[in-house]
Amino acid sequence: MKHKILVSGGTGYIGSHTIIELLRSGLFEPIAVDSCIRSTPETLDRIEKVTGIRVKHYKIDICDKKSFFDIFKKEEDIAGVIHFAAFKCVPESVAQPLMYYRNNLGSLENVLDACGKFGVRNLIFSSSASVYGDVKDLPVTENTPLGVPFCPYAHTKQIGEQMIHFCAEQNPELQSVILRYFNPVGNDMSGLIGELSPDKPNNLMPIVTQVAIGKLPKLTVFGTDYDTRDGSCIRDYIHVCDIADAHVKALQFLLDGKNASNCETFNLGSGKGVSVIEMIDAFEKVNGIKLNCVFGERRPGDVPAIYSDSQRANQLLGWRCQHDINDMVESAWKWEKQLNGEQRN
Repeated sequence: MKHKILVSGGTGYIGSHTIIELLRSGLFEPIAVDSCIRSTPETLDRIEKVTGIRVKHYKIDICDKKSFFDIFKKEEDIAGVIHFAAFKCVPESVAQPLMYYRNNLGSLENVLDACGKFGVRNLIFSSSASVYGDVKDLPVTENTPLGVPFCPYAHTKQIGEQMIHFCAEQNPELQSVILRYFNPVGNDMSGLIGELSPDKPNNLMPIVTQVAIGKLPKLTVFGTDYDTRDGSCIRDYIHVCDIADAHVKALQFLLDGKNASNCETFNLGSGKGVSVIEMIDAFEKVNGIKLNCVFGERRPGDVPAIYSDSQRANQLLGWRCQHDINDMVESAWKWEKQLNGEQRN
């Protein structure tokens, strides 16, 4: 019998790719819950194109407790929740902090409350490397102390992790995994689904591809005077399909009872720091495209460099990155061209 898994934020970028990996495993029946405020319901069509399976979707705001709880009353045998639904734009969180606290923490509160009330034993929480702040000693391990949050988004992830730890202490039946992942890039290698938001893109790769295809006039590198090898920020870019795979492995880790405590934490990263300029160069080389790139001032909330030590996930989850930077930029461009064809039709 397949395990029924509720995926909050299931039509978002990482949520949709995780649903695909859940379906590909053949072990799970995912249910998407997403208001589609920051995504689009057409993502469900794309998931079906990739997998041949139509996923059930509840279009509700998870901050609406009654509507959210009604799902658990209807879907009585939910075995676990993978919680993605959160706002994640760093500059926006700086400009509108209360919106981030209200949405990101309110939705998590309802998830934890639902798990307790409806006896859902397994929870995977989508956290972020931003919880570490401006780290001096690299690479980052799970034992690296959490730093002063550099933006409200990062603060909501820190508070969210603390909420889960306290709830795990109060409710020993709740088994949870916190995944702190670094910088998701790329899309499913089929080119049929990818990163998409109705709003202006904020992540590097969608901006790169939109400049490449002519939707945006230029690409701005924010900051060229950081203490890094080329002056631009260094990040640990990781293919979104590898992140999705880690969520599936973390869920199976809990279902198999392999966790030593009922609240485990793992870093997800490639272990390699890549600068913004290096990522742009890789895109141009792999795809044979020259980008209109300009250099600007530093962006509020950015840290100079961060990358991960992911040995714990390697050893305990049996997880490793399967995609390299070439896969990231190739799949990103393939998706942008597919999306442009859809919009033209």
